[in-house]
Amino acid sequence: MRRALCLSVLLLASCSGPHEKEVLIKGGTLTLGNDRSYPEERRGPPVTVGSFYMDATEVTNRQFAEFVEATGYKTVAEKGFVGDPRVPVAQQMPGSAVFVMPGPGQTPGWTFLAGANWRQPEGPGSSIQGRENEPVVQIAYVDALAYARWKGRDLPTEAEWEWAAGQGRDMPGRARPVRDGKPSSNTWDGQFPTHNVAADGFMMRAPVASFPANPNGLYDMTGNVWEWTKSVWTPNHDPAAKSDAAARAVKGGSFLCAVNFCARYRPQSRQRMETDLGTNHIGFRTIRRVAS
Repeated sequence: MRRALCLSVLLLASCSGPHEKEVLIKGGTLTLGNDRSYPEERRGPPVTVGSFYMDATEVTNRQFAEFVEATGYKTVAEKGFVGDPRVPVAQQMPGSAVFVMPGPGQTPGWTFLAGANWRQPEGPGSSIQGRENEPVVQIAYVDALAYARWKGRDLPTEAEWEWAAGQGRDMPGRARPVRDGKPSSNTWDGQFPTHNVAADGFMMRAPVASFPANPNGLYDMTGNVWEWTKSVWTPNHDPAAKSDAAARAVKGGSFLCAVNFCARYRPQSRQRMETDLGTNHIGFRTIRRVAS
């Protein structure tokens, strides 16, 4: 059955590789964030997490296609928000947020594009054909959670994610992560948003595991795409800080992070994201907690 799905859903995709693996992350105690970078990273008290298995990579287009074929699931971007008073009328039709890359006749920046969804991540005319092993995007929080539950898994909390990404190591600053003198993740090379020289080999999303794994055996924990967590957004890590139930914390930065803008390609970085909106630079991975 699994092989049949691989062949019927995405004929060119391989059904083996790092994206099929999970990694055991043993529990421990960390202090989230750091006090020398962005205000939202300000530290709180130590947090203890239990052991869990985490996907070695971000969930791919191929994997999400298997879920959709098996369940008939429709994402938020595919359904739209018709009649929702919270959403401007111009954005109620099926669609999602897309970052328009610099190019001839194009002004770079964010826009809402009707018809953008996980199958057409940059809007009508785009496709995931030949991009089966790239991380799936245009996924709202509820979409990511639905996939995780279908797999019998869950989304990580912010503490679980950060523990797996950096084991609590303090990595402040704006410098891009490098390894052996080479980029160690997929981020923006140049002055954002007008010029990207793609020194890391990619203008936009890279296939998962295109860069070396971190010490825990996890790929793309910084750069490539932001990742959903289950944690409700708070303005910092102070337990007394007011939470925002309409948003979750996303972690890890993306291919749009640059030295001059959004230098959030660090385990401690975080950003607020509305739960009912997908974009073409946010994906996710799942976890399976170990019973204590």
